[in-house]
Amino acid sequence: MMVRISRRLLEQIMTLAQNDRHEVCGLLLGSREEVDEIVPASNVASDPARHFELDPIVLIAAHRAQRAGGPRIVGHYHSHPGGLAVPSATDRANAVPDGSFWLIVGSGDARLWIASPMHDGQVQFAEGTLEVA
Repeated sequence: MMVRISRRLLEQIMTLAQNDRHEVCGLLLGSREEVDEIVPASNVASDPARHFELDPIVLIAAHRAQRAGGPRIVGHYHSHPGGLAVPSATDRANAVPDGSFWLIVGSGDARLWIASPMHDGQVQFAEGTLEVA
């Protein structure tokens, strides 16, 4: 699956990740074909250096806006400081197999993953392709 994202948005995510020693996170808004907007969120995890948890205030506000006809939440982004841009064991354990996008930043790279269901209902991550425009 190919998903477009503007260079400006991708650079914004990469800069946020580079400037923080903790995992950064936020929402991806748009469609199945394109990420049109990001919404940075505070990482409220108890151990933000190793895990991420989106600020529920930001998440609830985005869901309310979507229900009112606003931008669609298509996934989220987060970083792996000092790690690779691949889903971690914790990501796999916490993911919902709903087709959402996981844009992961690590080691100066950004990669897109789609959380899909396996035959047993568990999550599998399929790598997508980011088309940077």
